[in-house]
Amino acid sequence: MTRERRRGLSTLLKYLLLILVGFVMLYPLLWMVGASFKSNSEIFSGIGLLPKQPSFQGYRDAMSGYGGDINIWQAMLNTYKIVIPKVLFTLLSCTVTAYGFARFHFKGRNFLFLLLMSTLFLPNVVLNVPQFILFNKWGWIDHPLYLPMIAPTLFAQDTYFVFMLIQFLRNVPKELDEAAKIDGCSPLGTLWHVIVPVLKPALVSCALFQFMWSNNDFMGPLLYVSSPSRYPAAIFVKMSMDADAGFSWNRILALSLISILPSLIIFFLAQDQFIDGVTAGSVKG
Repeated sequence: MTRERRRGLSTLLKYLLLILVGFVMLYPLLWMVGASFKSNSEIFSGIGLLPKQPSFQGYRDAMSGYGGDINIWQAMLNTYKIVIPKVLFTLLSCTVTAYGFARFHFKGRNFLFLLLMSTLFLPNVVLNVPQFILFNKWGWIDHPLYLPMIAPTLFAQDTYFVFMLIQFLRNVPKELDEAAKIDGCSPLGTLWHVIVPVLKPALVSCALFQFMWSNNDFMGPLLYVSSPSRYPAAIFVKMSMDADAGFSWNRILALSLISILPSLIIFFLAQDQFIDGVTAGSVKG
């Protein structure tokens, strides 16, 4: 067998293995899509993807709601009242914080950076009780603007994103900052006109992660939201499961699919930016 044929066979085997692994990983999602068109009895009769007798009853039930002050559309609107501000404020605060640590030398910088990184090892669950007591004293529980979940993002609470942006900034030549300074840019002007365009791939990655994490957040709304009319989709889906006598699983799966669909669409639209290309197009030669 020639070298070219061996190489072609090796490539073919690699692609077949990747397709197999990809199918195994996507199978639960594909099954959920197919099961949302099945009846309850058919859902538990096998693991096939395609429904034998497709029905839109699950989606009709999902969209009709079950009374009260909320339905799936209100729950989706509530979700993005939380998600969109969290994404924007996270990008703003984490970019400024990462810029400060990566580009400026000040007294206590190393200690503060060490303290910041140490919070990566702190489980969020241990903060639930003190944060709840604090926000309760401030009167933020069940706030119409969802302050307990949104306000902390103004202070770069997501250390992982700060660390990610700092690592990206270390690959950005400081000569860009110096050139901007010579041209008369202030530090904030340099950040906006020079650093932010270079950081675009990293910022898109941070935005995607925060969008998906916030969209799927269950514990935050469970702790800080008590009015049914303000429930986001994650709580609404769970509440629907509790309310359905006997569980209409096609309805539950339809609700789940509707709630994750925006995340899937945004991820696939932005996947080209989800790469490590920090200095691409900014530093040449």
